[in-house]
Amino acid sequence: MFLIYAATVIAAGQNFQCTPTHVWDGDGPIWCAEGPHVRLSGVAAREMDGTCRTNQPCPDASAIEARDTLVSLLGGARGTNSTGHVAVSAPTMRCRSDGSAGGTRTAAWCVLASGHDLSCEMVASGTVHKWDRYWRDHRCP
Repeated sequence: MFLIYAATVIAAGQNFQCTPTHVWDGDGPIWCAEGPHVRLSGVAAREMDGTCRTNQPCPDASAIEARDTLVSLLGGARGTNSTGHVAVSAPTMRCRSDGSAGGTRTAAWCVLASGHDLSCEMVASGTVHKWDRYWRDHRCP
């Protein structure tokens, strides 16, 4: 049984758990069964309409490629909902908040149940770019 919290921003520096249920694009948000909406810290992916926002890195990979890579890392697709979010059924991740990512999204560094850093895995996939402004001193194992 999961505790359900409203999608509020987790304060920077706080640890929390996220059991992924839905994904929007290659850098999130990842909807967590526990309530938060996680935007992966330190990375930038194309928007689902294929564009890149000004002032952020723009990877060559399409938004679909990045989203599907994230979905695959989380265990694979289980369908979609009416808003286009891809449903996933993934083990619980351990996350550390980096603070607000705008709206009700929490920027966070997350570690998969396998022990792999999710932001690092996405950068290694080539479907997102490391965003130095937010990556700061983060290190991949």
